Amino acid sequence: METVRVVVVGAGVVGFSTAVCVAEALPFCSVTLVADKFSPDTTSDGAAGILFAAEYPDIPLERQKHWFKDSFDHLLAIAHSQHSPEAGVMLSSGWQIFKEVPANKKPFWSEFVIGFRNMTDSELKRFPDHRFGQAFTTIKCECSSYLPWLEKRFREAGGRVEQRKVNSLQELSTSFDLIVNCSGLGSKTLVGDSEVYPVRGQVLKVEAPWLQHFIRDGDGKTYIYPGIHSVTVGGTKQDGDWRLQVDLGDSKSIVERCSRLEPSLSRGKVLGEWVGLRPSRRNPRVERETVRLQGRRLPVVHNYGHGGWGVTLAWGTAIDALGLVKQCLREMPLRAKL
Repeated sequence: METVRVVVVGAGVVGFSTAVCVAEALPFCSVTLVADKFSPDTTSDGAAGILFAAEYPDIPLERQKHWFKDSFDHLLAIAHSQHSPEAGVMLSSGWQIFKEVPANKKPFWSEFVIGFRNMTDSELKRFPDHRFGQAFTTIKCECSSYLPWLEKRFREAGGRVEQRKVNSLQELSTSFDLIVNCSGLGSKTLVGDSEVYPVRGQVLKVEAPWLQHFIRDGDGKTYIYPGIHSVTVGGTKQDGDWRLQVDLGDSKSIVERCSRLEPSLSRGKVLGEWVGLRPSRRNPRVERETVRLQGRRLPVVHNYGHGGWGVTLAWGTAIDALGLVKQCLREMPLRAKL
């Protein structure tokens, strides 16, 4: 059987998840991951990595449920295994609170997290500005540990890694038979996608080991996520904002907002500040196409545009992308038939 040369572009959580899925499922493929930035310098590295999701407007709900469930089950198995500390995957319990009762009190992902329920009046008393809340246990996946763990798993499956910037798909057309594009915000220039845009996020990492439960305001702008080594507090959701510098005004606002929800945060020690640009899109692009590059027709599978839900949906969309890769392989002339 002839070896099929596959390249995955992008080393964030979506790129490495997809590369692992392809390398482990298709051993007759040689899989190379190419990116200009690797952990700890990816957008994924700063993500709080807590698993729940928003609903995308134009993707069938059943498909979104599959993405969430596949990711949750994959990470839950890691959380329950000996790999949990090395992979940076842990269970996390807490509350999502709302100033106004939301139209949908039971989001689609509520059936997959653990012990989802509405908060009681006595639980809500500590949040006097909020009228409604949900309590549940979910997963926190810390990419500063998870990405190196995935890279190790990828290499063990025979994957190769190259650090370089890919400026166009043409650069890859002579060395590879199939391209998987997980370049996130880079897809704006790499494949000319005008629909992908940045949503700027700023967070602080705080030493406050007494905090054990997450608190998230339903508007998604204020949150406290205790992790393995520190607490991630945030945040901002600034559409179309490309600034990567820390904004002192944002930091001050984050501390003030989070301290209103958790007064003891004022006693925490700020360990660092971080800014990332979420690769946002009206809907993630998980699809395939054929492009003509330097006289060759090459299949391209896209998996990008997850916005703030990359960690939540990465493994689920990676499984979808693997299915698309298999479809492409079936249609390749004189190539491996599945």
